[in-house]
Amino acid sequence: MIALSVNINKIATLRNARGGNMPNVIEHAKNIEMFGANGITVHPRPDERHITYQDVRELKKALKVELNIEGNPKENSFIDLVLETKPSQVTLVPDESDQLTSDHGWDTVKEKGFLSEIIQLFSNNKIRTSLFINPEVAHVQGAQEIGTDRIELYTESYAKSNILEMEKSIEPFINAANKANELGIEINAGHDLNLENLSYFAANIPNLKEVSIGHALIADALNYGMENTVNLYLRALLK
Repeated sequence: MIALSVNINKIATLRNARGGNMPNVIEHAKNIEMFGANGITVHPRPDERHITYQDVRELKKALKVELNIEGNPKENSFIDLVLETKPSQVTLVPDESDQLTSDHGWDTVKEKGFLSEIIQLFSNNKIRTSLFINPEVAHVQGAQEIGTDRIELYTESYAKSNILEMEKSIEPFINAANKANELGIEINAGHDLNLENLSYFAANIPNLKEVSIGHALIADALNYGMENTVNLYLRALLK
């Protein structure tokens, strides 16, 4: 079964727009867990414009499903937060602090030295590691040499293609996944996956372990309700 981890950053964005605690991020995360999601993903940034560091601490205490924390390990505060909360998984993403959203993966060849040290640090603390990378075979090979447990394939180039382009646009992801399977690296995926493109992606990526979905899922929940939406995404992952 492919795990669904729901990114709840957008719920926190709505809360922060008004101040106070409405909507309640922790309660919504617990509801999403109750509705059947396999995990919760958060991407705290130093300016705390959506998920705050305190949210992460409270989520770690409140959740029974896996907590996945995304962020840039070049920020010391992020490293400290991960080591403090010890989530099930940390996903390392090379974005800048003022970036609107993630838009590229790691160059695992150029960043091998730095990433190897960070991966070892988290591994020593028994935290599963994942590297956010573009669907390039060379970067999968680099990830294996770095020692990460998983990669997360950055799926925007696939997700932005129309239905007639899907077969072509998914080819680099299949090639990257085949290389990861050959090297014994587990595979996650995320960015702009939605109800229109998720099933095809899941059916064609061999041994896909987990998808992380936030923006589209939260937007769909405005129309369909959160419980129904979580179940729609879970069904889309069935092969």
